[in-house]
Amino acid sequence: MTAAQPGAESVDLPRPPLDLARRSALFLDLDGTLAPIMPRPDDVGPDPRRARLIARLRETFEDRVAVVSGRALPDLDHILGGGVRAIAAVHGLVRRNADGVIVDRPPHAGLEDARRILGELAHCERGLLFEDKTLSVALHYRNAPNCAEAVIEAAERLARATGLVLQLGDMVAELRTPGADKGAAVSAFLRERPFAGATPVFIGDDLTDEDGFAAAARLGGFGVLVGQPRPTGAAYRLADPAAVLRWLEGLTAPQAVLG
Repeated sequence: MTAAQPGAESVDLPRPPLDLARRSALFLDLDGTLAPIMPRPDDVGPDPRRARLIARLRETFEDRVAVVSGRALPDLDHILGGGVRAIAAVHGLVRRNADGVIVDRPPHAGLEDARRILGELAHCERGLLFEDKTLSVALHYRNAPNCAEAVIEAAERLARATGLVLQLGDMVAELRTPGADKGAAVSAFLRERPFAGATPVFIGDDLTDEDGFAAAARLGGFGVLVGQPRPTGAAYRLADPAAVLRWLEGLTAPQAVLG
C-alpha cells in the first residue's frame, strides 16, 4: 500500500476554516468527497450543483482547483462535465495540467495477469465488481463484504508475483503500475502555473488520500478528512460529501476568502 502513514486520531479534528487565503489551491478527491460512494462506480454521473460549485471555485481561486482521484481520466471528464482542466487520475499516474498537457506512463507488464485473474474472481462471486483503468485494475467488494479477506489475499499474492503496487481503498483492492501517487501529483501541480506559490488544501476520504494530506502539509497547507474519524495526517474533518459541498459553497461567499 502506498498511502502515507497516518498521524493522530481524527476524532477531535475541527471543521476546516472558511477564511482561506486567496492564494490557496484546492485539490479535491471525487468519490466519497465531491460525490457519495455508490454501489457501482458507474452510478456516479454529472451533477448540476457540483458543476456550478466548481465553476465558482475556479473563479474564486483563479483556476487553482484540481481534482485528484483514483478514477480514469475519461471517467472524470464525463462526471465533471469537462468543468475541470487540472486533473490527476488513477491516483496520480495520469496527470493533465492546467494547459491541457497530459503526462502518463506505459502500463506495467504485470497488469495482463492481474487483469485476467481479478476478472475471473469477479465472475465467481455475485457482488464483486471488476474495474479496468488501463494503468491499474481493481476489484470492488462493497457489495460483497464477506469476500474482503479473499480479495485482499489474492491481490497481495498478485502484487508479490508481478511487481504491481497494491492500493487498498474503501472496499476495493487495486493493483496499479508503479509510479506517482496523489501526493506526487499535488507537488507537480504546485510547480506549475496557476498553482505555483499557492497554499495547498487537499480534501479526501480514503487511505489513498493520505499521500495528498502529507504533501499538502509538507508544502505549507493542510488536509481535510471526509468521513468517520480514523488515524490520519489531515488537520481537519468534514462528516460526509454533503458537508464538503456546503463548506466549498461557503468558500465562494464574498466575505470567506481573504485577500
